[in-house]
Amino acid sequence: MLAPLIAATLLAAAPATPLDTVKAGNADVQKAANAPGATVDQLAAVVEKFVDFEELAKRALGKHWGELKPAQQKEFAETMKGLLRASYAQKAIGQANADVKYGKETIKGDEATVNTTITVKKDQIPVDYRLYKTAGKGSSWRIFDVVTDEVSLVETYAGQFSKLWDTKGYEGLLSTLKAKRAQLEKNAANTKASDVSANGEAAASTGAADVKAPAGQSAPAGKK
Repeated sequence: MLAPLIAATLLAAAPATPLDTVKAGNADVQKAANAPGATVDQLAAVVEKFVDFEELAKRALGKHWGELKPAQQKEFAETMKGLLRASYAQKAIGQANADVKYGKETIKGDEATVNTTITVKKDQIPVDYRLYKTAGKGSSWRIFDVVTDEVSLVETYAGQFSKLWDTKGYEGLLSTLKAKRAQLEKNAANTKASDVSANGEAAASTGAADVKAPAGQSAPAGKK
């Protein structure tokens, strides 16, 4: 009796692997998306539990992150966090009822990749999740990038950020992001998950919101 109890205790105490994190995240999204009256805003709160939007924003800004003052870094991270929550949640909803097959888990130091294939309406779409391991006691694996059909969410934003930074500088980039965030959050608060998932469109998207400058300015499921 003692041996099984010890084994069960050790298993319960074992930290979640990158694959565990992705599977749990997909399961939570599926459950939340299928709840009666679920909204995109509610889904965003669920997604935030396993996707580190601040880390995604930092990596997308690249070398420019180090050029910002601490107060600017905080403002940028918070702005992008709001934008990404709404945008990514809408895309995640589209995968809520998709068939997800889990493939290889690759761990290299404090970063990992989990390969999956999502099937929606007979279309098979490769979706890879990139994760990093948080530091300190109680460390866990967090998603910081999603690569859909070889298109990276981080790299997509990085390209848009670079163009806006080069033409408008930090303030111009931040202003554009704030406007996009306000638009997405307004839509998300009043959009039901069923309205987004009905067409399955999200499964084929990176989940990135288009943050190009507005007129007058230069220019990111079921289990198996």
